[in-house]
Amino acid sequence: MKTILHKAATRGHANHGWLNTHHTFSFANYYNPERIHFGALRVLNDDWIAGGEGFGMHPHDNMEIITIPMKGVVEHKDSMGNHGTISAGEIQVMSAGTGIFHSEFNHEKEISLELFQIWVIPNKRNVNPRYEQISIADLAKKNELYQIVSPNPDDQGMWIHQQAWFHLGDLSAGREGSYQLKNPNSGVYFLVIEGDVTVEGVQLNRRDGIGISETSSISFKTTSDSKVLLMEVPLI
Repeated sequence: MKTILHKAATRGHANHGWLNTHHTFSFANYYNPERIHFGALRVLNDDWIAGGEGFGMHPHDNMEIITIPMKGVVEHKDSMGNHGTISAGEIQVMSAGTGIFHSEFNHEKEISLELFQIWVIPNKRNVNPRYEQISIADLAKKNELYQIVSPNPDDQGMWIHQQAWFHLGDLSAGREGSYQLKNPNSGVYFLVIEGDVTVEGVQLNRRDGIGISETSSISFKTTSDSKVLLMEVPLI
């Protein structure tokens, strides 16, 4: 088993006033040659956005983009004609493919927005751009890992153009669990969103992450009530 630990305090950080953002991997003005990506996982941004603020129209191409609001409401608009909101308890996927433009703003004027934006390198280039949004209420299971993203359009959650599987977990203190990789040649990036979790003997706290490879399964135990995100991705 091979591991790489990313403590929360070691992430790239930029505070623009309206945007307070942390980057697990190199992004924008943060560059670390040892933290470009974990396999197909290219971007893991932890954003706080002030009321009414956000990102104006900007382009993307050939990237799978997953947005997970943790608090507040995102207002989304794109060049495919989509215009609406994504609230905490919902998730959004865009396949940028041949190219899209989109904007993201905090829909609320008085309440801050907190979200994760994740980019996954696709296994197919120049696909037709695609948008999908779902509520996770029907997927969520207390004290279990539940799937939110997979490569299969007929599977639970949403799908992307990559052999990747994402799971969320809302776990009570003292909970023990394990995750079996779908592909033992892939790796898992384990992020503690909230709480304290021991993963393969390594203590992780809020916003700590660990990349794990060269194994077919991982085990973990919570030491407080915790929210976690597991991302299995190819080690490209």
